[in-house]
Amino acid sequence: MTQPTPIRRDRSRPRLLDLFSCASGAGKGYEDAGFAVDGCDIAHRPHYPFLYHQGDALDYLVRLIATGEIRRYAFVHASPPCQHGCALTVGTNASQGWGRAHVDLVAPTRDLLDRTGLPYVIEQPNGRAKIRKDLTLCGEMFGLGVIRHRNFELGGWTIEKPAHVPHRGRVRGYRHGRFYDGPYVAAYGSGGGKPSVPELQAAMGITWTDMREELTEAIPPAYSEFIGRAYLAATGTLGAVA
Repeated sequence: MTQPTPIRRDRSRPRLLDLFSCASGAGKGYEDAGFAVDGCDIAHRPHYPFLYHQGDALDYLVRLIATGEIRRYAFVHASPPCQHGCALTVGTNASQGWGRAHVDLVAPTRDLLDRTGLPYVIEQPNGRAKIRKDLTLCGEMFGLGVIRHRNFELGGWTIEKPAHVPHRGRVRGYRHGRFYDGPYVAAYGSGGGKPSVPELQAAMGITWTDMREELTEAIPPAYSEFIGRAYLAATGTLGAVA
């Protein structure tokens, strides 16, 4: 397992707050784009490669707003838990009776982000109707080994939407007892012909964690690098951090 090279705090880099950070799929992409990244997640994340606060993300954001410390940041990314209402969760797990048991944190996250006055991104998977789909990204857009569609709501700024790229084939794995081969691996779960951890790392572009749970919850860093570079270019700060 390869650990990311630790970065020194560079005052020329705008600072980004990565909420509900998991193991830093999003954070690593923003760092590659040119941000200095601070993360926050309720779980212990020993593989998180940047400055990290363990705790409830919304409580932490409330504290940052109340103390004025939020002003140290230029941008906020938030990936609130998505199981509530997610197409995968509801469809796959409805028969087990727990597809709707999760709390929806999107609305309170948005309310707090609006209070910061900062530009932000809220990320969610397909199947969610709780955010504006200002941007949709797919692994094929970046030549990755996963499809992994993700929707992004942009607060306080805009981006030109890239065209969706047609998929080259199927996601590898079992469907209704039949195995299908294809150029993509399934970045969720662990059964039904799912990829090994090394295959998943290679497909996602994530090398610093070998925990399946962290890999399956992450977005590919290529997504947030694209978003981060677009924001920095739009605000004229890209050259300062190149």
